[in-house]
Amino acid sequence: MLSRVAENIYWMARYIERAENTARLITVNTNLLLDLPKGVQPGWHPIIKILGCEEFYLSQNNGFDERAVLKFLISDINSPNSILYALRQARENARTIRDIIPREAWEQINNLFHCAKTNAQSGYSKKGRYAYMHNIILGAQTITGMLAGTMLHDMGYAFLKMGRNIERADMTTRIIDVRSADLLPEHESLTPFENIQWMSVLKSLTAYQMYRRLVQERVSRPYVLKFLLKEKTFPRSFFHSLLEVKSCLKELPRHKKLITSLNEVGKKVLRADQAILEQEELHQFIDELQLGLAKLNSEITRNYYT
Repeated sequence: MLSRVAENIYWMARYIERAENTARLITVNTNLLLDLPKGVQPGWHPIIKILGCEEFYLSQNNGFDERAVLKFLISDINSPNSILYALRQARENARTIRDIIPREAWEQINNLFHCAKTNAQSGYSKKGRYAYMHNIILGAQTITGMLAGTMLHDMGYAFLKMGRNIERADMTTRIIDVRSADLLPEHESLTPFENIQWMSVLKSLTAYQMYRRLVQERVSRPYVLKFLLKEKTFPRSFFHSLLEVKSCLKELPRHKKLITSLNEVGKKVLRADQAILEQEELHQFIDELQLGLAKLNSEITRNYYT
């Protein structure tokens, strides 16, 4: 397989996953603002921090009012963190590999981009936002399912799965880091709302029902952290995503050094005791995981694309 083709498949998958995750974040934050006490609502600043684009956002905007943030996250074609930017990049990558992926998958990616672009205005308003985000999420999941069910499960599909799961692992760490820190200030009067905070973290990853089924404990910090970081059977947990990347690497040549780097990140997760990590320690721990993912991505690029 040509390195150019492998790289396009990899980034196509990452951008589709990124668009879906951004739509999830917007939906859950909208719902959270309705549930929390009026005086402690976190607003839209935490979403910008989750996506790591605060400096770029402030270079174009003066504050974090709802419409400005939503425009930045939905339709700003120059913002690497917007849904439209991600879908446009996924479309461009897919266009160059149309002989590799099924035609129906290319058509679905193309249609999702144009639909997202045409209806972007509806995502700014509370009335049309849920339907708009639901269509983005459903469209991305349709593409993922279509590729899984109709694409050859060869080397190309290994790069596709690898890209999707690295992006997914990265977003999981970002959600845990910023949401667990910024949603509610520490105050005795806010204790009853703590479970709402952690439910929001779970719902950002569509993990609430699976958490209740498997953990069978009330929603609380240590149990949620353990589930989202260490659970091997939940597809959006950090460790499960690492296992998926590892299985993909084993199908590719020259993978030994890459698997060694991946194992180092996995060991950090398994050895950590999230039940006793305070917020500052958790922030440092998450930073180490994200640096590990960035290193792995760089090594994949050097090993296969350059």
